[in-house]
Amino acid sequence: MHLRIAIVRDRQAQPSFTMEFAPPMTGILASDDFELALDARCGGSISSARWRGLDILHFREAGSVLGAGCFPLVPFSNRIAGSRFHFAGREIELEPNHPGDPSSPVLHGFGWLGEWSVERMDEREARLVYRHEAGKWPWTFEATQTIRVFGGGFAIDLGITNLAADPMPVGLGFHPYFPRSDTTLYEGLHRGEWQNDAGCIPMRLEERPEAVDWWQGQPVATRNVDTAYTQRQGPLTVRWPDRGMGVRIEPSADLPFTVVYVPEGEDFFCVEPVSNMTNAFNCERQDSGLRVLGPGEDWSVSMRVTAFSL
Repeated sequence: MHLRIAIVRDRQAQPSFTMEFAPPMTGILASDDFELALDARCGGSISSARWRGLDILHFREAGSVLGAGCFPLVPFSNRIAGSRFHFAGREIELEPNHPGDPSSPVLHGFGWLGEWSVERMDEREARLVYRHEAGKWPWTFEATQTIRVFGGGFAIDLGITNLAADPMPVGLGFHPYFPRSDTTLYEGLHRGEWQNDAGCIPMRLEERPEAVDWWQGQPVATRNVDTAYTQRQGPLTVRWPDRGMGVRIEPSADLPFTVVYVPEGEDFFCVEPVSNMTNAFNCERQDSGLRVLGPGEDWSVSMRVTAFSL
């Protein structure tokens, strides 16, 4: 634990010292067969997560949010085309923020690149807080994460409160990375798949009469995509036949979109439960997932990840 020392002065007495213990900025949560490492300094991220000693998240590099296993998306997910949008009669112009790709427009909000504070932490649960002051994003807001572990996995509640005097457009989500081999399987039933332009901005929605597995049971590496899927039905599942295990991802109902990123030639892929489609802030569709919070209004979403044996 971190130690704070405070000096208390009294006019009639000598200064006295008090000691307070502050929660650490990094830590381990554990329960039975499951262990999860947190790094609040690095985007409020989950560095790694292991079940029975096996990684269920893809951990690459300590101290780097792009090397972490999972990070929060707040107050929007994925890209905003041109890093700008119009809302309530004014133009909002943001700055590109991808640490590894300066050509990319702004994406994933601000929480993933900020430092979160740890409000509390014990062996199985932590509560993290992030405050964003108004600037180019002209709304002050506060975000919270409550992360809990149990014997077979973990659960996250991600919340946001609009602290500004005006309505604020928002989106929330989670960005987990999963390890992948040639045999790794992913299944998520969705009705729609967005077809993107070269900059991963949605252009056309391909829809099916009912929710389907867009991989048709084939390994996830057989399709290299970076796009959003709509109208999810049921949980999302990742299976590693070569490791004899899998995970079930259960997003809350207000995360109906799933962004799937399968880069060519890499040993990871992403399955991101999110509330809004990519570029929702510039989309006039009623089903874009964009949400507006009034002054003082809050909202939260959640995700539960459970490991299982094959």
